[in-house]
Amino acid sequence: MELKQIALQTLKNCMAVKEGEEVVVVVDSPLKKIGENFLEAAKELKSEAVLVEFMPRENNGEEPPPAVAGAMKNGDVLMLITSRSLSHTKARHAACKAGARVASMPMVTEDMIKRTLALDYAEMKETCDRYADFLTGANEVHLTTPAGTDLTFSIAGREGQSDSGILHNKGDFGNLPAGEAFIAPVEGSAKGTIVIDGSMAGVGLVDEPIKIKVKNGLAIEITGGESAKKLSAIVEKYGEKARNIAELGIGVNPQAKLTGFTLEDEKIAGSCHIALGDNSTFGGNVSVDSHLDGVILKPTLVIDGKKLIDSGKLSLSK
Repeated sequence: MELKQIALQTLKNCMAVKEGEEVVVVVDSPLKKIGENFLEAAKELKSEAVLVEFMPRENNGEEPPPAVAGAMKNGDVLMLITSRSLSHTKARHAACKAGARVASMPMVTEDMIKRTLALDYAEMKETCDRYADFLTGANEVHLTTPAGTDLTFSIAGREGQSDSGILHNKGDFGNLPAGEAFIAPVEGSAKGTIVIDGSMAGVGLVDEPIKIKVKNGLAIEITGGESAKKLSAIVEKYGEKARNIAELGIGVNPQAKLTGFTLEDEKIAGSCHIALGDNSTFGGNVSVDSHLDGVILKPTLVIDGKKLIDSGKLSLSK
């Protein structure tokens, strides 16, 4: 299918766009062309379609300009098609509180759209919800990988989130491509070692695994090759809060593959990702203009003694 046709189906099936609704397509220059396809598709649905463009941000999680935040807050449906993620920003959170249905698509590519958006959303929603429901009410997490990850932390009192791609209700938020369940670890509880052997937000595919030493909920040491140096440089700009162990994510999208674009990589079925930085928009207490996801391959994830992922295979039964 052509990009515009997929955009049209996405607005219908994922966003449930109705005639007369205000659809705000937010873009920056690198992704403007893709955004324009969604704008034209929104017009075909007879919505009040608007394209809002702003200068690219330096980092994922950095706030957009106030004028853009205002447009976001007044929209019914937001398509955030930008080169840096607006997912974990106050502007996005305020828009959802105001009732907007929001899809965030940072660094999305035409190939990614054609490969990962045409799937069975009902089945993926069932899987996402099952994992998110298990995370809610659980307590102790132990994550290990053959590459050397050995991390423990608490999720007690935190609520699991489902990112299924079905965003039909006021205030709904998720990624497109979709396909993950995620949660905010309790601040200060994480300890051990993370080895990022897939890709890292702000970096791309890692040249060699990034090793992160964790103590008292913070990344206290980042080592490895050039990818580790790039990550360290980003984190240093934003201070200690950017070192917070912010998120555990579980990928469930069967069409996702490793590309170097975190938006897709973190959705790979049977993968995990750990984020550093902000978690204030999904149940945590740390607010900072940085949220960086690192994708971990072939993990084994055990929560409260139950194996949710076994060596990269989803294992939580229906």
